[in-house]
Amino acid sequence: MTGAGKGIVMRGWVFAVCAALGLSGCTAAEVWAPDEAVAKASYQHDGPPRLTLYTMINNRTGAGAHSSLMVNASERVIFDPAGSFKHETLPERNDVVYGITPQVEDVYTRYHARETFRVHVQKLDVSPATAERVLQLAKTNGPVPSAHCARATSTLLAQIYPESISTTWSPIRLSESFATLPGVTGRVLREYDSDDNSKVLDDWDPNRVAKAAAAGG
Repeated sequence: MTGAGKGIVMRGWVFAVCAALGLSGCTAAEVWAPDEAVAKASYQHDGPPRLTLYTMINNRTGAGAHSSLMVNASERVIFDPAGSFKHETLPERNDVVYGITPQVEDVYTRYHARETFRVHVQKLDVSPATAERVLQLAKTNGPVPSAHCARATSTLLAQIYPESISTTWSPIRLSESFATLPGVTGRVLREYDSDDNSKVLDDWDPNRVAKAAAAGG
């Protein structure tokens, strides 16, 4: 088989896997939340400037299912290319999800970790300038087609770390490349909930969270 033929087969396989897993499940449709909604949801985290790479892994096969990137810069967002994480209180602009408070971060990881999938969480503290550059690249990336999650995330990171990260279709290869960067720490999140991950979002009540925080509970 020629190199071009292998590339076509590989892309077909990636698409089939992502579609079957239901984690990427997205299209390249434009999504553009209003300015007012984005401004209202915008969240500034007091932690260090940081990049957090999420890799969702099939517990049965060990195959990568999805890649996404949380960026803590002048505001904290998640670049969730071709992702299925949606909530009416979290405005999105072309795969960039705004309003990533600690509670939302927790919900995001638990949404993906379940009986059949685990989440590899890798963190890297960076300079404010680097974090801001990644944030702007995410914001200007545009909508990502289905099954392009790792490709979009790796293409973004390759612009920052060209010596260590190259564009790839594989979430696992991206995770392995990211791990070679000095200072990266990682952990694996496992949960054993049903595959019906919609319940995580259904059970999350932002108003109840806000009331609890105000009450100190």
